[in-house]
Amino acid sequence: MTGRLQILCALGALLIASAVPGLQGSARANDFPIADKVVVEKSKRKLHLLKGGVSIRSFDIALGIRPVGDKEKEGDFKTPEGNYLLDAKNPDSEYFLAIHVSYPNSYDLAEARKKGVDPGGAIMIHGQPNDPTRSEAYYRTQDWTNGCIAVSNSDMIDIWLMTAENTPIEIRP
Repeated sequence: MTGRLQILCALGALLIASAVPGLQGSARANDFPIADKVVVEKSKRKLHLLKGGVSIRSFDIALGIRPVGDKEKEGDFKTPEGNYLLDAKNPDSEYFLAIHVSYPNSYDLAEARKKGVDPGGAIMIHGQPNDPTRSEAYYRTQDWTNGCIAVSNSDMIDIWLMTAENTPIEIRP
């Protein structure tokens, strides 16, 4: 099953479950609390959804293939560090869902200008590739992105449902 078809089936099932009265034991879209902040701890490979300062869910993550340090320029394979927003959702990504991180911010742009480099962009939280080129075990155990934050497809569904547009995200070292 392709990534897009999987997400459509999963989201469709949630919508049907939320619309049909009396469906027992089924997850409904409105059963998911909405996070008011996302915190990523790069060194621990964890993404936390917070509500009122309390973690409501945590997920294992993979990062850019050079995970240590802050992103400085396009092509450095680093995941940025700092404060951003989750500012757009893309159900038609090359990966199983994608939520855009508002990198680069004004600080990142100023630092890149000082160094005379392109800061890069297209930083996302996303699931697995729709057309994988490596084994499932590789994607579960390695840092493999170009600088994004990757999670399992099932975790991506939860993150997708539990975040709204313009949710703040703090990416820590």
